Amino acid sequence: MAKLPVEFTEYTRQLMGDERFERYLQSFEEEPPVSIRLNPKKLAIRSWPLAVSKEPIANSEPVPWCRNAYYLSQRPNFTFDPLFHAGCYYVQEAASMFLDELLRQVNHGDWNTDKSEPGDQGSPQAECGTQSIPCDSLDLCAAPGGKSTLLRAALPEDCVLYSNEPIRNRASILLENVTKWGYANHFVTNLYPEVYRKSKLCFDLILCDVPCSGEGMFRKDPATIGEWSPQQVEKCWRLQREIVDDAWACLNPGGLLVYSTCTFNTKENEENIRYFLKQYDAELVSVNIKPEWNITGSLLPGFNGPVYRFIPGLSRGEGLFICVLRKGSGSAVFTEKTECSHAGNKRFPRREQSIPTLGTIPLHVDNPRAELSYAQAIAYLRGEALRLPEDTPRGEVTVTFQGFPLGLVKNIGSRANNLYPKEWRIRTTHVPDTYQPVIEFRV
Repeated sequence: MAKLPVEFTEYTRQLMGDERFERYLQSFEEEPPVSIRLNPKKLAIRSWPLAVSKEPIANSEPVPWCRNAYYLSQRPNFTFDPLFHAGCYYVQEAASMFLDELLRQVNHGDWNTDKSEPGDQGSPQAECGTQSIPCDSLDLCAAPGGKSTLLRAALPEDCVLYSNEPIRNRASILLENVTKWGYANHFVTNLYPEVYRKSKLCFDLILCDVPCSGEGMFRKDPATIGEWSPQQVEKCWRLQREIVDDAWACLNPGGLLVYSTCTFNTKENEENIRYFLKQYDAELVSVNIKPEWNITGSLLPGFNGPVYRFIPGLSRGEGLFICVLRKGSGSAVFTEKTECSHAGNKRFPRREQSIPTLGTIPLHVDNPRAELSYAQAIAYLRGEALRLPEDTPRGEVTVTFQGFPLGLVKNIGSRANNLYPKEWRIRTTHVPDTYQPVIEFRV
């Protein structure tokens, strides 16, 4: 087992109690679960998947708190699955998918009309409900994009989602994942949170998956252990308050702010939430959970608000803390008494020009299409030129694998020049001889 910092061990044992902490330590001897979340928009063009990792879905274990999500019995090499690059599914840690359960249960105006029981997988296509109010949303710390793509799939189609990442190289990864996910009205930005505050844009839902000390990722990513320190915890909880302060100014009265971290300590979690409740006109929103999910509530003495903590070894996932704050209907939007504008809705003028967005690569343009074999698809993803059938039209062509678009080529006849973005390309030289699908379809 990895050697954990003494300060972390002493504090966390006291926080969790001996029984929980010993079970957490045992989890380091277990393989972290592998889970994926399917893309309902992409898979709607085919029959719903019959198998995941060659196991019938009916006999496998869905992630109980997220629609269209499944645990895999083992970790395949996703790099060599063209459907992964096509955005047919997202590889996401299961605890993070609890956001889907929150979105289904919280009463945000009247757009969320899904009243199914907790853990109900629902239909393959995401249920959006009806929309009679603006539902502009912001994911303020969005990279690499797992929660953003989940949120975009859960929102009504004509809602607008801004996914932001302040760090440039991480914003590029976010842009890639958002582009491949393939939803309209989804914009990627590379800005600091205060820029949103100054923009006067307001949102009905803001997700703050804030930077944290990463204690909940120790099992999955041992490198995070070496980055942890008590000083880092102190730095993080202060930064988190600054981020939420900027976000709160951009939240419409009655709107929802989802706060989450991947850490255990109460300074970055319950103590911050207690601070927000005192600082703002806010209330915590509770959701129903099932006992068998083994989700832990507040660990801060004297604070019993509805917060939800995933602890490896107890719940089937990595570490997560998450809760929902609703802004009071009487709250002023900006302390300087300026009016906010909606980011985008059919009843309001769009204001994308007030926020610089990063461009997206069109993967679903209305071009002629050419279907690729598995070997050709891998060659394309590696950035190689292709030879397409002679009757393929000249010019830009969308290449597909099993009917799903991968990207563009420029067909000049003798060859098709590869237009797949260089930063997205597969860089490994070893390629399997045969395709081993993660998702299988009905014929």
